[in-house]
Amino acid sequence: MTRPLHPTALVTGGNRGIGKAVAAGLKAKGCRVTIGARSEEDGRQAAAELGTAFARIDLTEPDSYFDAIVQAGGFDILVNNAGILNDISLLSPRSDFAEAMEVMVAAPLDLVRLNVPHWRESGWGRIVNLSSGWGSFSAGLGGPGAYGIAKAALNAVTKALPRDLPPGVKINACDPGWVRTRMGGPSARLSPEEAADTALWLALLPEDGPTGGFFRRREPVGW
Repeated sequence: MTRPLHPTALVTGGNRGIGKAVAAGLKAKGCRVTIGARSEEDGRQAAAELGTAFARIDLTEPDSYFDAIVQAGGFDILVNNAGILNDISLLSPRSDFAEAMEVMVAAPLDLVRLNVPHWRESGWGRIVNLSSGWGSFSAGLGGPGAYGIAKAALNAVTKALPRDLPPGVKINACDPGWVRTRMGGPSARLSPEEAADTALWLALLPEDGPTGGFFRRREPVGW
C-alpha cells in the first residue's frame, strides 16, 4: 500500500536534540507528529514550540507507552530515539546495564509490537532506530557503560525483525554521528538538524527502499 498522505509519527525523546529535530522535520514533511518525553513539562513545552502533539512516555514505565499507543490507535512511523548514557563500569554494582537495555532495546521492541495491529491494517509503516557507531562490532563496540552494548542489541533487533514484520513495514537503524546535544556535548561536529537527515530519509522511504539496514549519511555502514 502507498504511504498515507499525512502519516502519523511518534518520536520518543522528542523534546530536545536529535529527536526534536526529527519531529520538526517530519512535521515539515506533512506528518502528524507526536513527541514522547519523560518530563511532562519539557515535553509540553517542546510540543508547543513545534506545533505537535505530546504524550508522556517513560520507557522504564511500560504503562506510559502502552497508553500512548492505545489512545492514538497506533502510528504509521515510529522513531525510537530516546537513550541514556552513563560512564559507569559494567562491573560496578551501580552499572546501568539493566536500564540501558530496557530503554534502548526492550521498550523499542515493545513499541514495535504495540504498533503491529495498526500496520497490519494499514499495510504501510516505517521504523527508525537511532543507534550509534558505538553499537557497531566492526567499529569496535565503544562507549562508556552499557551504551554500546545496548545499541548493538538494538542493531540486532533491526537486522532480525524484517522477517516478522507485516508486509509494507520497513525497519532500519542509523548512526547520526557526533552531535551537539546534551549527550554529545558542545564540541560535537554536527547540529541536531544535520544529524536528523538520515532518520528523516528512513522514516519516509519509498516502497523500493531498504529494510534491515544500518546507515550513516544515507549510506550503509558496517554492523
